[in-house]
Amino acid sequence: MSNIYIQEPPTSGKVLLKTSVGDIDIELWSKESPLACRNFVQLCLEGYYDGTIFHRLVKGFIVQGGDPNGDGTGGESVYGHPFKDEFHSRLRYVRRGLVGMANSGKNDNASQFFFTLGATPELQNQNTLFGKVAGDTIYNMLKLEEGEVYENERPNFTHRIIRTEVLNNPFDDIVPRQVKGSSKEQEEGGSKKRKKEKGVKNFGLLSFGDEAEEEEQKATVYVQKNVSGRGKSSHDVLDDPQLSKQTSIQPERDEKRRRDSSSSDEKSPRSPKPEASSVREKLKRKPADERKEEQVPVIPSESDSDSDYGLGSERKKAKQEQAEKIRQEISKLKRDYHSDKRSKDKDKEIEQKKEIKKASRKDVMQEVLRVQEEYSQKTKQLPKKGSSRENFTMELLNKFKTKLHSAYERDPASGSGVTEADEETDIQGDNWLAHRLEFEKKDPILAKDAATKDDDWYDVYDPRNPLNKRKRGEKIDRTQKPKK
Repeated sequence: MSNIYIQEPPTSGKVLLKTSVGDIDIELWSKESPLACRNFVQLCLEGYYDGTIFHRLVKGFIVQGGDPNGDGTGGESVYGHPFKDEFHSRLRYVRRGLVGMANSGKNDNASQFFFTLGATPELQNQNTLFGKVAGDTIYNMLKLEEGEVYENERPNFTHRIIRTEVLNNPFDDIVPRQVKGSSKEQEEGGSKKRKKEKGVKNFGLLSFGDEAEEEEQKATVYVQKNVSGRGKSSHDVLDDPQLSKQTSIQPERDEKRRRDSSSSDEKSPRSPKPEASSVREKLKRKPADERKEEQVPVIPSESDSDSDYGLGSERKKAKQEQAEKIRQEISKLKRDYHSDKRSKDKDKEIEQKKEIKKASRKDVMQEVLRVQEEYSQKTKQLPKKGSSRENFTMELLNKFKTKLHSAYERDPASGSGVTEADEETDIQGDNWLAHRLEFEKKDPILAKDAATKDDDWYDVYDPRNPLNKRKRGEKIDRTQKPKK
């Protein structure tokens, strides 16, 4: 594994993904894949990946995300169009924890990316490799592989990216785009309306300020008493007994009543009433204020918004914890179910093996049982212990002796020895009774006499020997001293 890290070039740039399975640190190869790294960093700065899910999972291969639509059909790059692939000779898909760009063809990279869950050499020179998962956060990334997968490679429980942070930006010239509705301030600014501060009259600046202040107070008191948020007529202002302050006819209500009466007249016959009684009833009714008071939007203070945000985050955390507990319970139940299923399958396999062994042993067991039955029949015929049992044994021994003598009489030449032909042929029937076991004789060999001539005699002739010289008739010089 160390040779792989030696071959890979150094990284420059780091991004942190806050996901539902924990933090995932991604180190970028911004020099080897500048287009892909710039696109990824800028999308993280803009919060493009916040709330997106990992919509595709192929166990032992990849886990894919980065699509705002959540189905693998969406995504866009910061360049406004798909950018081209980038390959490097020192960047290879040889292990897990690598980050690459997902595409649907050549030079068709946008925002979707994937993590490798193992060695994927088939992606080499097909998908841009621009980063790797750093440190112990790779174990959080491997949690994305857990769970069941549907037929269309979509996980049963999708994990999501909560938010992203750029810890080390290798591109200082990146300026995040202003996306409509992306910032919370713009969303809150559109819904809130701030009240205009009312002007305050400073009567201290006037020479007749005291008199003006008194008149202002009287006017405000009069308005509070007499004016109740609506216009006044002569009926309200003048104290004339002939002028009634109550309205005799209310136009809107009269129109509704006319409509109701017209509809009722069509259904039922008319019931005439005197006009005076209807006017009296109308005069007795108290007039209602038809004008609706203008609803002034209440602008919550900053402390209220902060507390609401805190409550919302706490609720969100509680929901996430509850969802996590439910996921853990579901995964635990699945593990228990799979373990029970495996144990049952193992038991079935063991039972099947036992049945196969029983079936294979049936033939052998039948033969054994047959032999046992024959033996038991023979043992039943034997007499019990005592004098009868001894006599029976002696009879058997005498029969065996007579059988041996008869074999020797039939083959008297068997005692002469065993030939090689006899050894090669198998003994059949009772011929083995006439066979004799003889071993090779290995008697000690006595010392040979050198004077005796036999096959091992060798003639040794030395022409310088005096005996040989005498035989040849040569004279021997006795004065000559032998050489030392």
